[in-house]
Amino acid sequence: MPPLLEARDIHVAFGGGFGGGRRKLALAGVSVAISSAPATTTAIVGESGSGKTTLARLLLGLRAPNSGSVAYDGIALAGMTRAQHMAFRRAVQAIFQDPFDVYNPFYRVDRALMAPLRRFGLAPSRSVADERIDTALEAVGLRPSETRGRYPHQLSGGQRQRVMIARSLLLSPRIILADEPVSMVDASLRATILETLHRLKTDRGISLIYVTHDLATAYQIADRVIVLFAGRIVEAGDAEQVIKHPKHPYTQALIAAIPEPDPSHPWGLGPGAPPAPRADGDEHGGCAYASRCPLAMTMCRARTPPLHAMDGRDIACFRFEGTAT
Repeated sequence: MPPLLEARDIHVAFGGGFGGGRRKLALAGVSVAISSAPATTTAIVGESGSGKTTLARLLLGLRAPNSGSVAYDGIALAGMTRAQHMAFRRAVQAIFQDPFDVYNPFYRVDRALMAPLRRFGLAPSRSVADERIDTALEAVGLRPSETRGRYPHQLSGGQRQRVMIARSLLLSPRIILADEPVSMVDASLRATILETLHRLKTDRGISLIYVTHDLATAYQIADRVIVLFAGRIVEAGDAEQVIKHPKHPYTQALIAAIPEPDPSHPWGLGPGAPPAPRADGDEHGGCAYASRCPLAMTMCRARTPPLHAMDGRDIACFRFEGTAT
C-alpha cells in the first residue's frame, strides 16, 4: 500500500530571474512519507530558513518542486485529474500560523465556516450546514452560541485558531498540516490547541503534520520527528529517540538551545549565523552544518553526507558512515 502522502527526492530552488543570478536551494533531496494507517503525528522541525515552510507548501500542493514528486494516495499531484485534485484538496487541510490573516475582517466567521461546505457540495440545506458547523465547533471546545455571528476581531487568537481547526474538520480530512499553529497565541492557550490536535488523531484517525521550530511542543505531540537544516534532512526517527537521545550535532544543538530554569546553564546554537542558502547546482559541496559543528572533519567540508540508517532512525553525518542497514 502506498503512503497516503509522499514527497520523494524533492529539490526546490528560488531566484535567478531576469538578472541571471544563481538560484538558491531551499530543499535538496528531501523525502517524506505519511502512512494511511494508523494515524500518526509527524513533526518537521528546524530553525528559520531550514526549509520547513517550503516543504509544507509542497505537501499542500501550493507549489511544484523543481525536481522530484509529491503524490497523494499513490497519484502524483502534477498528473491529477480535476476530480482527483478536488479529492486531494478535501483530504489534506491546512492550519496556518496567524489565524487572523485567514479571515476577511468585513465578514463574520460564519462565512469562513460555510465556504468549504458550499465549495465541496457538502451541505444540501442551510439547516444541515448549521448542524455540521455547530458539531465541528463543539469538537474543538467552542460554544457555537458564543462563536457564531461574531467578527474575527471579536474573538481571541486561540478562538480564531480553533475556528480554523473546526473549518478543517468540516471536510472530514485524512491529513491536517499545521504550520506553527501555536506560535501566535498565548502560552496558556497552547496546551489547549495542542490537546485539540492530539484528539483529532486519537479520536478521528486524522494524521497530523506539525511544522514548528519548538522542540518542546514537538515532543509533546509527535510520534515521529524530522529535523531540517539548510534544506536537508539531518535526522529523522521516533520522537522519543530523536529528542531524548539526539545523534546529529545539529539536533544536539537544538536540544541544548532549549532554555532551562537554571540561569547558570549555557544555551545557544553555537557560533555563527544561520547558513546562507546554497546556489543551485552546488548541493554537493560539503555539509552545510560543518562551519558550526564542533565535530566537523575534513570530509565534512568536501562532501555532503547521505542519510545513514541507525537504531531505527536516519542520520546525515559521516560519523555514522558504514552503519547503514
